[in-house]
Amino acid sequence: MSLHDYLYYVILPILAISSLAVFVRFVKGPTIVDRVVALDLIITLGIGEIAIYSIINNKPTFLDIATILALIAFLGTVAFAYYLEKRDKKDD
Repeated sequence: MSLHDYLYYVILPILAISSLAVFVRFVKGPTIVDRVVALDLIITLGIGEIAIYSIINNKPTFLDIATILALIAFLGTVAFAYYLEKRDKKDD
């Protein structure tokens, strides 16, 4: 089994099933925190899919795109955590 076969038949189906499960959590999430965590995980799964596409098609420039997307997702998560912290202090 080559690397490409492993990526096609093992990793991509796992990512697809995970994406569906996380999307369900994103839609049904009872709180905003659940939805933000699900959105962060969807972005992380997208980064994995971009990385696999980059490996399969031998296009390393897509790894730069995945890195930028990871940085944006991280900054969004930090901003949301900061917002929650400020909101909790207002309630006191």
